[in-house]
Parts: sequence; C-alpha cells; structure tokens
Amino acid sequence: MTIRYSGKVWGDRFLPRLSSTQIQKMPKKDSLIILPIGAVEQHGPHLPVFTDTLLAETVLEEALKYVPSDSNIWVLPSLPYGKSNEHLGRAGTFSLSSTTLQSLILDIGRSLKQNGFRRLLLFNAHGGNSDLLNLIAREVRLETDLMVFRLNVGGLTLEENILNETERLLGIHGGDYETSLIMASYPDWVREDELPVEYPELLQKSKFLRFQKSNFAWTIDDVSSSGILGNAKTASAEKGRRIYEQHGKEVAEILLEMMNFEIDSLMAKESIEIKK
Repeated sequence: MTIRYSGKVWGDRFLPRLSSTQIQKMPKKDSLIILPIGAVEQHGPHLPVFTDTLLAETVLEEALKYVPSDSNIWVLPSLPYGKSNEHLGRAGTFSLSSTTLQSLILDIGRSLKQNGFRRLLLFNAHGGNSDLLNLIAREVRLETDLMVFRLNVGGLTLEENILNETERLLGIHGGDYETSLIMASYPDWVREDELPVEYPELLQKSKFLRFQKSNFAWTIDDVSSSGILGNAKTASAEKGRRIYEQHGKEVAEILLEMMNFEIDSLMAKESIEIKK
C-alpha cells in the first residue's frame, strides 16, 4: 500500500493527523499554520495539470527539512483548486471563481480563529492566485484579527545563472523552472518526449509591460498556442534539485520569522514630531 501522508510535512507537521484533544492542548501563541494553495490547470503537453499543487507541497517539504524539529509550524491539507480562469477552455483546467476562493479561505480563517490560532500563511504556487490572495489576506485579517502572511513560490530567490534572462522574464508557465522542479520531484509525471518551447513577443513589442509586474491582463490564449510560456527543453532534474535546495533554505528562514512575528510590535512606542 502506498502511504500518502508520510514524510516531513505529512508525517511530522500535518495538523489533521493530530486528534482534537492534541490540537486543543497544543500551544497557540507562537504557532504558524500553513495553507498550501495550488491549482488544477493545463501545463502544456508535458506536465501534469496538478503541477502547481505539487510545487506548493514539495517546496514546503524541502523547507521543513531546515526548520528545527521543535518549531510550532503546522500544515493544513492543500487547497488544490485555484483561480485558473485564464486557462479555461484548455483540457484539464478546473477553476474556482474569485468569490468561491475568497469564501473558502475566509471560512478556513474563521475556523483557525475559533481554534485559538493566531497566524496563517497562504503558501501559494499558482501565479493566477497571487493578486486575489493579496486582497483575501487583508479581508481575513480584518474579520478575524489573525496575522495573515502570503508567500508565493514564484517570487522566491533564484541563483542568477540557473535560468537565462529570457526564461526569467517570459518562462512563467510550464517552462524551464516548473519542468525542472517536477522532473526532480515527480519524474514519472513528466512526458519528456513532448517538451515544448514557446515565447510570446512581449520583449520585442513592449518596453514596460511584463508578466511579473501584472501590469496588463492576459489569458493563455492571448499569448500561447501550446499552453506554455518558456523553454521546457532546457529543464533537468539536477537543476530542479538545485532550485529545491535554494527555495527550501529561504522558505525555512521566512517561516521561522513568521512564527515569531508580532504585528503589534510594529507600532512606534513614541510619536515623532516633525519640525516644519
């Protein structure tokens, strides 16, 4: 029998493996609860439609290798669906509406509050969720008084030489980066005989508009015929392992800071008089 819930995340830090009594008794003051958020959407002819959810889970798995064993950090079941309507019409895409995703996360936040927890991290691995999660995080904060954090896998640091400049700017969906990570973590799920290459002509047509800045609206049908953006042919499992290690160490440091963060400490103890 294959054991699904095993390993550092699912065996040691998976909150639902605890009983109600254990959760009731656990210390809440410095706890950090992580909600991984992914998507089920097309990633071209070579990657599984579960790619983004896999990335949320596997980057967390790597990060928790570098966190002290007594750290009060716990992971909720992944939310495997996201706002993927930019990919609707492509086979394998299943999208939530903005209102549905917001309602789900608000309900989870309310439940965390009722359980006595104080910190929630929205750990996101789908770019299409990012803008909405910024809004949702504040709504959860306003309604529940939880400290709410956001962290996007796609915004983590990369070694400068691991991707070329074109791939950094344009390879945002199913390209070198994502393909390398899935090759390293779920190699049997990658169709290496169908690795695509496709770049839109964004750099040639615009000086200022960029995907990373989210300063123009697009759907995949606007910018890609294959369903991907990037060069999957340059991907490798070795590159993926390097990325996982770098991401894991960075995320571990961030998690520890979030676990100890107190938002009330930001308020200045004395007001500063500004002389005219």
